[in-house]
Amino acid sequence: MAQLVVRNLENSVKARLQRRAKRHGRSMEEEVRDILRAAANEPEKPTVGLGTEIASLFRENGIDFDIPEFRGYTITPPDFDK
Repeated sequence: MAQLVVRNLENSVKARLQRRAKRHGRSMEEEVRDILRAAANEPEKPTVGLGTEIASLFRENGIDFDIPEFRGYTITPPDFDK
């Protein structure tokens, strides 16, 4: 079995873990093992890009018109010195 040392854990986190372990009737060490097992067993979601995430939000709400491109337009950056 492997061992894991967690350094610099906030006292408030340790106290909450102790209370949680007590509620579940087990040691803090066993409680932490259970939390880590549950986290490690969660199904991995594939990561996608931001654009893909945004597109998926609007996939069902399609539009029925063309969106013109803005090529050839001069973009003037804002002047924050004023």
